[in-house]
Amino acid sequence: MLKLTTTLAAAALLATAGPALTAPGAFASGGSDDETIRTGSCSAGASWKIKAKPDDGRLEVEAEIDSNRVGQTWTWVLKHNGSVSARGASRTAGRSGSFDVERRTVDAAGTDSFRFRATHDGAVCVARLSL
Repeated sequence: MLKLTTTLAAAALLATAGPALTAPGAFASGGSDDETIRTGSCSAGASWKIKAKPDDGRLEVEAEIDSNRVGQTWTWVLKHNGSVSARGASRTAGRSGSFDVERRTVDAAGTDSFRFRATHDGAVCVARLSL
């Protein structure tokens, strides 16, 4: 009888604790539910990442280029729905040899499309995202 009671108690504990034990994994990425992220490869071995999310009635957009080489200067253009939203030049830094660009834009009616293009010495990165 004691063995049956212990087995039933263990089963009940697992049934109630199971969801609590697995729930933290759903939040492990650290991103918000409204965030959209895309990644890809550039020419010459670099990689890109672009993400966007709603932020206080606007959209927060962040694009990152990772070339694994410190000190490279990349020129870039960020377009929102086909119009230039920002442009500039950034230098790769840190241990990862990367840079990122963050901007807040208007949240237009309907789908918002972003295109981030960066170039350095013939290397080209083109990141696209829609939300």
